[in-house]
Amino acid sequence: MTTTNGWGAASPPPMLIQCPRCDGHALSTQQGTYELAPEGDEGFEPLLYTLVSCDKCRTPQLLRQESVMVAGGHWGWTDPTREWPSSASAPLSPSIPPSIAREMSEAHACFSAKLYTATAVMVRRTLEGMCVDQGTSKKALFAALGELRDANKIEGRLFDWAQALRVLGNQGAHFSKEAVGREDAQDALELAEALLDYIYVFTAKYEEFQQRRTKASKDDSSN
Repeated sequence: MTTTNGWGAASPPPMLIQCPRCDGHALSTQQGTYELAPEGDEGFEPLLYTLVSCDKCRTPQLLRQESVMVAGGHWGWTDPTREWPSSASAPLSPSIPPSIAREMSEAHACFSAKLYTATAVMVRRTLEGMCVDQGTSKKALFAALGELRDANKIEGRLFDWAQALRVLGNQGAHFSKEAVGREDAQDALELAEALLDYIYVFTAKYEEFQQRRTKASKDDSSN
């Protein structure tokens, strides 16, 4: 294992990075490297970690490169990927149906590509998929969400959130001079995930809790 602190007299060339704070590409200054190589019987290929700071906002991030065989039988490094902070969104709960999780994944992909109008459309598709999965009979999303409210599957603020997402999705689906902005798209992603968690995760956990408490109460009364 080799640690390099500082670069001596010769400064390394700047690296192009995707800065999460600047929300775009920027040049960065390398601050140091750490090479992790196997020792003894360890069976992994060497890894190179590079600490860089954005030249625009000075935000740090850690890049990772894997060793790879290049032309001429020599070893080199793969293109760097961001190790920290994580560049991936948190994974959805496995309780969420795969078809609906796929729609959310595409929504996140659109957001990462700065396609904010497309993000809103994919969030709307996610809501449509959720309604179908929950057995609603209405095709119109407005009416389908109303069915979920009437069945007490969503209530109060959750219903308001869903309607706001529906309206934003409509804005994205139809031509308008007003584009969907980044903040609205990001809020749409977070609210949609909150709705999915409520429907598929928290509701199920609450029902399990209620069943367990009912069973425990019956057991106590029989003793």
